[in-house]
Amino acid sequence: MESELVLHNGGCHCKKVRWKVQAPTSVIAWKCNCSDCSMRGNVHFVVPHQRCELLGDSDQFITTYTFGTHTAKHTFCKVCGITSFYTPQSNPDGIAVTRACLDPGTLSHVEIRNFDGKNWEDFCDQSGIALQSKIQMAFTREDYH
Repeated sequence: MESELVLHNGGCHCKKVRWKVQAPTSVIAWKCNCSDCSMRGNVHFVVPHQRCELLGDSDQFITTYTFGTHTAKHTFCKVCGITSFYTPQSNPDGIAVTRACLDPGTLSHVEIRNFDGKNWEDFCDQSGIALQSKIQMAFTREDYH
């Protein structure tokens, strides 16, 4: 069962891109060694797309970079260049939130795990990261009657 969700706010350096996400206070964040993440020093956690919302006019300040299979959508601010979130190749139905772009005060614990993005297809299956963009449903005994 999933722990209680809280609202986390965050965004880019210049504050033109702002968003909110619903996620637990304790998350698993991934340090990836793929060609893009390793250059940016990215550490992110993944949430279902439905739990993310851009605020205000943020969408007009976002641009996207893709390469390879074009599954990953590396979004960044047109003004300051910061990638505060993106759509990862491992979870095309989710959003990878850059941990360093969260406003302080809502995370109680972050477990950082290494993600082998250089060999992502094999590692993705082993890591369980694909499950992080799925909404887990809690059932009670009454649901079965």
